[in-house]
Amino acid sequence: MPSAVVFAYHQVGVRCLLTLLARDIDVRLVVTHRDSPRETIWFDSVRETAVAHDLPVLYAEDLDADALHAAVARVAPDFLFSFYFRHMLPATILSLARKGAYNMHGSLLPKYRGRVPINWAIIHGETETGATLHEMAVKPDAGAIIAQTPVPILPDDTAHEVFVKVVVAAEQTLWRALPDLIDGHPFRIPNELALGSYFGGRKAEDGRIDWGASAATIHNLVRAVAPPYPGATTTIDGRPVTIERTRVVSTDRAGPAAVGTAALIVVASSRTHARCGDGRWLEIVEARSGDERLTGPALAARLGDGEHRVGDGA
Repeated sequence: MPSAVVFAYHQVGVRCLLTLLARDIDVRLVVTHRDSPRETIWFDSVRETAVAHDLPVLYAEDLDADALHAAVARVAPDFLFSFYFRHMLPATILSLARKGAYNMHGSLLPKYRGRVPINWAIIHGETETGATLHEMAVKPDAGAIIAQTPVPILPDDTAHEVFVKVVVAAEQTLWRALPDLIDGHPFRIPNELALGSYFGGRKAEDGRIDWGASAATIHNLVRAVAPPYPGATTTIDGRPVTIERTRVVSTDRAGPAAVGTAALIVVASSRTHARCGDGRWLEIVEARSGDERLTGPALAARLGDGEHRVGDGA
């Protein structure tokens, strides 16, 4: 029975760990993260999953480099897997896996290497992303591609909705690739980094809406940072509001009666529309004021019919 050490966190970590067990991989050690009190935890626990299957678990935060190396060397794994683990693993650790070290990444590499790839793909208006299993290298997401599974990004999909698809794609990708990995003959595709892209992490303040941008750009930002992420923020009549779901108003349908291109909110017929920098309109479908979630009609009732100032100039 082939053996493995698994570095894992988040929902992809849980599902891929279960996939290894279903393929009869002898998981000798699981290394995960402690949940941060500063983060909303909306995903299942790798630690709880491992404990339920009687697997030994260590927290990465409790280990220095020497202790981590010793823990992995002690169990002498055939494979090392990383599933949404938050730290890069050094070459000294990768070399301990006799049959290879592999990572699951939430994009179709070489596109969107780096952090939060699903959010970045939506921000850039992509219509497809997916999951990629690849060999680990010293550079992030740079090793040869073993297998990929694409998923669609629909025009109004939020990052969470796409993430749910990517979790399934990751499970399918790993399931499909494992027999060849175990046999020692994995299919490899060059990971041509020059044809792809690399992005860093995002902060909550990166979700502030620039109403001078196009309707499509703002819509993509809103859905990329919608709950459980911090959300797209703005002000309406000087009061802070988080916009959680929008819809681009079709050009072939009558929009709110207004002229010009300056950003503003117009409320009429229990609907709330925002005019963007390109003169197109977004309907605000869901928003949040403080801890109160508001449907579009509820926001319209709160604001009242007419025009309202929006953004930094409000």
